[in-house]
Amino acid sequence: MTLMPRLMLLLLALSPLSALAAPAPAALVEGKDYELVEAPGPFAPLAGKIEVAEIFGYTCPHCAHFEPILEAWAKKLPKDVRFTPVPAVFGGYWDSYARAYYAADQLGVAQRTHAAMFNALHEAGSLPMQNVSPAELSTFYAKEAGVNPQAYETALRSEAVSNKLAVAKAFAQRVKVQGTPSLVINGKYLVKGTSFEDMLRNADALIARERAAKAR
Repeated sequence: MTLMPRLMLLLLALSPLSALAAPAPAALVEGKDYELVEAPGPFAPLAGKIEVAEIFGYTCPHCAHFEPILEAWAKKLPKDVRFTPVPAVFGGYWDSYARAYYAADQLGVAQRTHAAMFNALHEAGSLPMQNVSPAELSTFYAKEAGVNPQAYETALRSEAVSNKLAVAKAFAQRVKVQGTPSLVINGKYLVKGTSFEDMLRNADALIARERAAKAR
């Protein structure tokens, strides 16, 4: 037998041992890596999907820093996972920008203006953190997405948008969100972590847990 076949046989023989020697992923710890939601339930009907809901606020600086990291992660989610942004409805200027998001969503431009809104508030300073007017918002969305300002302001005042705010507020209260950004998996797990990357690792593990539970 030549040297190369011998080496290949040796590698094949050792590979199961290598797999056994590889460290297993650390088990998630309740209270440290996640909190169980006392009154579980997804933000929207699952329809066979695993839901990741992000509760965020446009005026939140932590959300602004998290956004590019989260966007890259969300783009790689498997097809059985649904990512849903949920604006925080905590009162005052939080509600103004939550309403802004849902009006944009109603017109089909929320996703493509998401990063631009964070930039306008935290980098460019072209929108005020507080007391933003409908005219300022409609001007922003006209510039960024070409929406008709009057159509945007009509959506902003619509009953449909008000109803969505009520649903978002009730969801955040039910899962007992303490701040933003927050990730909730299937309405069952409130993700924790010591960093944004740690949060996403824990989210991945909880998604895998829910996937395994579905397969049983």
